Amino acid sequence: MQPSVLEMAKDLVKAQIEAGELTPDAMPKALQKSHASLMALQARQVQVEVDEGSGVGSLSGSIDWRQSITRHAITCLECGASFKQLSIRHLRQHDLEARSYRSKYGIPRTQSLAARDTMARRRQVVQAIRPWEKTRRYLAMQAGTAAKKKTAAKRGRKTSPR
Repeated sequence: MQPSVLEMAKDLVKAQIEAGELTPDAMPKALQKSHASLMALQARQVQVEVDEGSGVGSLSGSIDWRQSITRHAITCLECGASFKQLSIRHLRQHDLEARSYRSKYGIPRTQSLAARDTMARRRQVVQAIRPWEKTRRYLAMQAGTAAKKKTAAKRGRKTSPR
């Protein structure tokens, strides 16, 4: 197990006292200064690891992608920010696209990068406006079915439902 930052600072100050480079009276100030320096170094090391994508200090190691998608928000696994959806614009800030983001974190291709409530609301809107009924193909198919029924009615036949 790695020693804590405080233990490392204590060992450094103790070594300086034993070497005669530091008086016991100056010990508290030197301990505080060493601790602050080590904390800054540790923070810088974690930031470098996050930037390099090593996963040691990044969010991907601490959050499963399933936990990043909640009812009201989705958490970006790159920076930790929460949104209703991960937009192309936000992913570009991390030099990613939706496809590369999904592959980087093992998210299935069919999984939406939006909060569950956002997706539910979109489904409701789509069901209400029924955009497929406005396509040329659908309208042509409906016109063809109506023409067949009309022709069959003239001939006295029943049309079979398909």
